[in-house]
Amino acid sequence: MKPKRILIALVLALCVSALCTWLVSRRLMATPTVQKLPDNRYAAPARALQAGEVLKFEDIELVAWPGSDPVDGAFTQPAQAIGREVLYPLAKGQLILEDDLSSAGSGTGLASKIPDGMRAVALRSDEVVGVAGFLVPGSHLDVLVTYHTDISPDPVTALVLQNAVVLAAGHQSEPDPAGKTSDVTVVTLLLTPDQAERAVMASNQGVIHFVLRNGADSSRSGDTPMLLSQLSGRAPVAQPGIRRSAAATAPAPAAVKRAEIETILGGGAQ
Repeated sequence: MKPKRILIALVLALCVSALCTWLVSRRLMATPTVQKLPDNRYAAPARALQAGEVLKFEDIELVAWPGSDPVDGAFTQPAQAIGREVLYPLAKGQLILEDDLSSAGSGTGLASKIPDGMRAVALRSDEVVGVAGFLVPGSHLDVLVTYHTDISPDPVTALVLQNAVVLAAGHQSEPDPAGKTSDVTVVTLLLTPDQAERAVMASNQGVIHFVLRNGADSSRSGDTPMLLSQLSGRAPVAQPGIRRSAAATAPAPAAVKRAEIETILGGGAQ
């Protein structure tokens, strides 16, 4: 009797084992197979690179990168980056991106830092009245001009540019690592073509002044010129194209009527 029970138990165990094997195989067949993508190979610096260096073949190596995580703007061929200038410091092994390099064919030096559609214009300011000695590449400033017109002897100070970016201070196109400033009277601004025309016209008409502003401040002020007569309190002479301030255009106070005295002599009024 015992051998028969053992045989039945073995048969049941084999059936259960076969059923489990069949269920597991069906589960595995139903699970989609995840195919591992091959690694990408992107260009990276073979050594630490400083801003202003021009990439050469020996400066670049290819590093493996997961194929499931492609990087926009990275270079898969070193030839795509060779001959272009590095705009920002890059560490060894860091992926080289399109935004890290000057535009292809833009050349080297300051010209490589000028985006498409923009212009670089150098302006000179009087070091006594300006803030040129405190300007560094990346500073934001306003530009004023003081000049004389043919209509009035009063000098006029007008706002020419607002929130312009300094591209270079003197011959310095990169901020000093220690944060030091240099005494310069010439700065190069990054401007649109229309702004460049205004800047050149202003520099030929009078004295340029730089007004330093917070780089995070994007507000714009009014462009009403200031006349010397407004500072002295005198009524300004009307000039075409120059609007007076509210204080300058306020109506004059009404004239005070003088008191009259009559003297009566012999009943007649005189």
